[in-house]
Amino acid sequence: MSRLILLSAAFVILCAQSLRADDPVFSGPQAGEKLPPFEFKGVFGDLAGKKIDLIKRAEKKSVALIFVHARTRPAFGLTNLVMRFAAARSKAGLEAGVVFLTDDATSTESWLRVVEKHFPKGATYGLSLDGLEGPGAYGLNRNVTLTVLVGKEGKVTANFALVQPSIQADGPKILKAIVDVSGGGKVPSIEELAGPRYRGQNSRDKPGADKPSTDKPSTRKPARQNDAKLTSLLRSLINKQASKDDVKKAASEIEKYIEKNEAARKELARVAGTVVNSGKLTNYGTAVAQEKLKEWEKKFPAKPQERGREKSTEKKSVEKPTAEKPSEKKPTEKKKST
Repeated sequence: MSRLILLSAAFVILCAQSLRADDPVFSGPQAGEKLPPFEFKGVFGDLAGKKIDLIKRAEKKSVALIFVHARTRPAFGLTNLVMRFAAARSKAGLEAGVVFLTDDATSTESWLRVVEKHFPKGATYGLSLDGLEGPGAYGLNRNVTLTVLVGKEGKVTANFALVQPSIQADGPKILKAIVDVSGGGKVPSIEELAGPRYRGQNSRDKPGADKPSTDKPSTRKPARQNDAKLTSLLRSLINKQASKDDVKKAASEIEKYIEKNEAARKELARVAGTVVNSGKLTNYGTAVAQEKLKEWEKKFPAKPQERGREKSTEKKSVEKPTAEKPSEKKPTEKKKST
């Protein structure tokens, strides 16, 4: 049974790693959007077995919420780091919680009870009541490993959709977002918060280290900054709870926005092309939204295909010179021997 779980986890990791750095990665409501109330099942202490609504409980307070899509070691490490800091900010009115998304609640709950002692105190932990998809109103992307949301007064202030979570790369940004909504102050370093057992590990990720792992953070950074307005409109379009009219309205606003904005039009072309050709179109919004994405994919050029053609022609041009060199050397060798 444990072997099957490990194989499943490995499969999720491989799928996550297949996403390119320039792929559009959306998960959950974006900055400025509402944090809808939702319920999940508590697993520890007095809250075990009870339905909890962290957003409703927080009211107008600040919130740090993590959705765990896949149980990996990096995800576990970053989640613990963030919750340790979030729990310390509870005096400033911060509500912190972790929700595990799973299609096998019994198995996941058993695992949680085994590792309970490793979770920081002061945060709320629970299981999704909506399976792997999570609460429908959130529009979570099951292809990421973690979705980290920070908010205040019922709205998102920061969103982190993490395919390959990293304490060193993602930790400081998330901690800064939490500080911003919970009274301000100093953002602790990873070494200060995580403790000595992470220092050796983190030092390998720092620029200038002699380890090949220094390349990892750079590959995870997005190749370009997303258009904030377009991103917000796309979120409305691919919301799985959106009605037909909502989708049509969002699509209309998107088309008006790109009409005189060439950069936004190119970005929409890239997003539509990537999503439609990813083989995971059904993860994005309703059937109406998916048809709209298909329409845009046909209407606009697909850049990934053009890049693929350029790479293939480059490889062919490189191979020709290497084949000619040996034939040039043979005649000269014969002349020397005579």
